[in-house]
Amino acid sequence: MKYQLGRNNFRTLKEGLEKEWLITNGIGGLSNKTIIGDSNRNHSGYLSVSLNPPADRWTILSNVHESIINEKKETDLATQEYLVFHREGYRYLNQFELDVVPTYTYQVDDFYMKKTISLEYGKNTVVVCYQIENGAQDTELHITPLFNCKPYGEAIEKAELKFDMKIEENVLTLTPKQKEVQLEKGIGVAEGTTVSKDITISFMTSEGEYFDRSLKPTSMAAPNYVIEENEVYGIDSRNGFTGVDNHGTPYDVIVKLKAFEKKKMYLKCTIEKLDSKDGFTIAEEYKKRIYQLVEKAGYKDTFADRLVWAADHFIVDRKSTGLKTILAGYPWFLDWGRDTMIALQGLTLSTKRFEDCREILESFSKYVKNGLLPNVFPGSSREKPMYNTIDASMWYFYSVFKYLEYTGEESDYNFVQNKIYPVLKEIICAYKNGTDFNIHMEADGLIAGGSNLDQLTWMDVRVGDWVVTPRHGKAVEINGLWYNALKIMEQLSNRFEEDSQPYAQLAKQVQNSFVDKFWNEQKQCLFDCIEITEDGKEIPDGKIRPNQIWVVSLPFSVLDQEKERKVVQAVYQHLYTPYGIRSLSPEDKEYKGSYRGRMIERDGAYHMGTAWGFISGGFISAYCKVHHHSKEAVLRAKEMCQYFEDHMQDGCLNGIAEVFDGDYACTSRGCYTQAWSVGEVLRAYTEDVLPYL
Repeated sequence: MKYQLGRNNFRTLKEGLEKEWLITNGIGGLSNKTIIGDSNRNHSGYLSVSLNPPADRWTILSNVHESIINEKKETDLATQEYLVFHREGYRYLNQFELDVVPTYTYQVDDFYMKKTISLEYGKNTVVVCYQIENGAQDTELHITPLFNCKPYGEAIEKAELKFDMKIEENVLTLTPKQKEVQLEKGIGVAEGTTVSKDITISFMTSEGEYFDRSLKPTSMAAPNYVIEENEVYGIDSRNGFTGVDNHGTPYDVIVKLKAFEKKKMYLKCTIEKLDSKDGFTIAEEYKKRIYQLVEKAGYKDTFADRLVWAADHFIVDRKSTGLKTILAGYPWFLDWGRDTMIALQGLTLSTKRFEDCREILESFSKYVKNGLLPNVFPGSSREKPMYNTIDASMWYFYSVFKYLEYTGEESDYNFVQNKIYPVLKEIICAYKNGTDFNIHMEADGLIAGGSNLDQLTWMDVRVGDWVVTPRHGKAVEINGLWYNALKIMEQLSNRFEEDSQPYAQLAKQVQNSFVDKFWNEQKQCLFDCIEITEDGKEIPDGKIRPNQIWVVSLPFSVLDQEKERKVVQAVYQHLYTPYGIRSLSPEDKEYKGSYRGRMIERDGAYHMGTAWGFISGGFISAYCKVHHHSKEAVLRAKEMCQYFEDHMQDGCLNGIAEVFDGDYACTSRGCYTQAWSVGEVLRAYTEDVLPYL
């Protein structure tokens, strides 16, 4: 499954910045860098921890830089951009390899070094392992850890980098002096919010001696040896960030090597109790766990195996429930209700992680409020979940149905009957009788919702008072999901020996109303949304958008086969790209073909043409369905899936990005790997391609 990248992937610094790697620890923490070792975003770091899994993230160890010194010269192996210069250690990088964990192979003349980074699964701990073969000269390896203690994703000023420090034998302990930090305003974070932190950083080395960098001679022209100053982040700069970042570098670890000496050593950094577990053992255990998950899934197909590996990054523990949850995307999202219910099938069912699926379904059932699943859990444990979503609860029915489809044991039905079914009934009742955000059932049986500044569907961008894609009223996918929810309840009520007729009768009404009101005869596809005016008039929106594809791909379709085929053809003709499905037809005058630039420019394009990777899953399933999984269609669908295999060697290695430009879907945009992108491609590939080959 591993990725091996040679120098042709990083001929220049700019090329090397385009590829990243990610490892995660199962509790919300992560490690992320580029393949050349550069930090290219505020979120980059060797150890970003979660204090209240999966929330309250902090960056603790930003990087580890190396240089080698012998009697001939000093060679800097670090790579990083700064305000007025950049370090080019990547010129000594022979190869980068990602075999679950990342390994850098450096060579300077006859000095050879492999550097592997690994997290310890389930703990806020990182190890950096070195395998060294020295050449013909005595050499010193200088290792400089870049410490920090900053809210994840934020930059820090030099004045804030103050630690109380002590060294006992091979252990360096750092305690941040600053006890309170003010957070930038963000999702779920009130302006002026301050947080207290009580973090102790423990760092140890298995070899070498500590050297106090403040003892280095300085001058006006010399750098600040105890602060790594003015780092510039390439990706963030591209997106409009104009600041710089700083890190603490109080000590070097100096390892002396005799001529031709071979050595294995490791560093360990943690905010937990430091133990004696070997760093190489930690890395091997991390790899072994992933390979066991791949073996459990049982595909023996390189692409599927890689997706199973990729899926693991998103499945984490949530402390508040004691159960599993799904993070929506890296580097910044936590668990979102809508994203979870769309990604769940691929991440847990296609991977045969059925117990994790049960836990996630149960976890979200505990947060249902007025019939709504949370739209987003904020990044801080001090904030409450936000419920501004109309579709998360509807996707929940689909997830329950798919769980039973994959498992189907009596114990699974008992679990649903006892833990989930009462919640499903609560949701149906809330949607029928009306709940928050004007979500309610109209007289025709269809679901409507939203008004004014509400953004309830997945096309949810709002900039101040600018609602980019309002979709108030009756949205096409919401009513496709509503029909599915009713049909699923009809089946479950029969199974649990309850009256199924109310669900069956309402589903029939919904089907008739849907076909009557959503079919766009002129364009031979579905209207995207039906706006309801104050006087009750219904105005259909004829924009060609991808939301109609789920009406076809869901288990229960309101359309006949001919209309399904026409919907798929319309989406294929107007919206398909190899790396995702456009959010709006290029023929529309409001179409935006590029997703880049400042935040307001990206927000304006987010759902106005930008291509989304996750929608490809629904499209591929619908494509195979309308072509009756013919050999020709399945082979074409296989090709569609495998375009993503090409993409997984770019951007975040072994990940699938959130979005791509609509005009030329190529470069990763948004989150560098997204749960529903990975999950939906994996689900479509394993459900609609592999079984039919």
